[in-house]
Amino acid sequence: MVKEIGHFIGGKAVAGTSGRFADVYDPNTGEVQARVALASEAELKTAVADAKAAQPAWAATNPQRRARVLAKFIELVNAEKEELAQMLSSEHGKTIPDSHGDIQRGIEVCEFATGIPHLLKGEYTQNAGPGIDIYSMRQALGVTAGITPFNFPAMIPMWKFAPAIACGNAFILKPSERDPSVPMRLAELMMEAGLPAGILNVVNGDKASVDAILDDQDIQAVGFVGSTAIAEYVYSRGCAAGKRVQCFGGAKNHMIIMPDADMDQAVDALIGAGYGSAGERCMAISVAVPVGEETANRLVSKLMPRVENLRIGPSTDREADYGPVVTGQALDRIRDYVEVGIKEGATLAVDGRDFKMQGYENGYFMGGCLFDNVTRDMRIYKEEIFGPVLSVVRAKTYEEALELPMSHEYGNGVAIYTRDGDAARDFADRINIGMVGVNVPIPVPLAYYTFGGWKKSSFGDLNQHGPDSVRFYTRTKTVTSRWPSGIKDGAEFSIPTMN
Repeated sequence: MVKEIGHFIGGKAVAGTSGRFADVYDPNTGEVQARVALASEAELKTAVADAKAAQPAWAATNPQRRARVLAKFIELVNAEKEELAQMLSSEHGKTIPDSHGDIQRGIEVCEFATGIPHLLKGEYTQNAGPGIDIYSMRQALGVTAGITPFNFPAMIPMWKFAPAIACGNAFILKPSERDPSVPMRLAELMMEAGLPAGILNVVNGDKASVDAILDDQDIQAVGFVGSTAIAEYVYSRGCAAGKRVQCFGGAKNHMIIMPDADMDQAVDALIGAGYGSAGERCMAISVAVPVGEETANRLVSKLMPRVENLRIGPSTDREADYGPVVTGQALDRIRDYVEVGIKEGATLAVDGRDFKMQGYENGYFMGGCLFDNVTRDMRIYKEEIFGPVLSVVRAKTYEEALELPMSHEYGNGVAIYTRDGDAARDFADRINIGMVGVNVPIPVPLAYYTFGGWKKSSFGDLNQHGPDSVRFYTRTKTVTSRWPSGIKDGAEFSIPTMN
């Protein structure tokens, strides 16, 4: 019997009442393994009402005690990490070791958030004026929300709810309906850690739930991660409703390979960053830019056998390089892009479309594809494929290579491989991309820095995790104070100054 997944509202799992469901597939077999409830607006409002009622007491709880709840949550997640990784892989399709990484990167943001007693400290100036003191404080917004994607069902929910809750907010999580089990379990573990009921709610759903979140007047802030088209929609609709909004969209991440680069190191980086997690990462390298014809020929000759020999297996195969993609629709879309690339004139050096996994013939498996001689006018260069497809765009010079990511509409991540410190420094200084790697293929900052792209990859002026997360989930209040001291100044009609 196929299990049903409901919601987590008011501190407990509850069944869905809308009568609408979505299928949750096992990407390894193509079979339906669960049905997830799709919330109605009424169910969302119930979650918001519970959150709104619980939030003031949580905000009044001192930051150290809030941090202790997160510390206990980290302990519980670490104790259950293997079970969580297996659950994640069974719905997403990424390998179990990759799922461990997904969970660990979420834990690291939770660890950062346990520093909230220090992070919330304001500023103080004594005697800013005659007998006047000025101080600032950061206060919680109230009820906040996060809309998170399928490709990191543990990491990104934790990136959202950990700092929000640490700051004293209540949180409504709307995870992807494709792999909802891990977010539900994380909410249960937060309750086991001592979080009061109503502070973290999980509302599963589709566009109807997203719109209900964006329109609800009690939700003060919304964070989103997904495609650029949806990011723009969420940002514009949320801002129109008067909310604070941060949205992170698509990517087309380039890696520049200079003639002096360690070619074996560069190829290793491209194989891992381009094909890991079947390319279903917003920080995946999808464009390799070798500088000079000789560099390009060496790169492609080394890449081809590596792509041909990628080990693809079910998500339970701990030795596999990657597993299936998330759904049949995703598989069809990736294959369609490969066909587009061929029609546009790119050279398909390695074709993985016909890969079949023995014993898993109905699974959503895709072999690695490698395109050479890709040009900037092609759709496979301009658009995000989100699959195990790497494009090689040959550049004659460093300046030509630099201009490619500079002029692309996306600006999430970029990398350069070189032994030349001057070239690397120039690259990092000039590039208009939010996250830059120097001999690092996936430059995802650690939890105490902020994560965010530029251009069409990001909407809003504050990034995820790090200090920006505390700024996003709080408001600054500044108090100017003077106590009576026998001074009688009389009425003042001009604006106060420090003169």
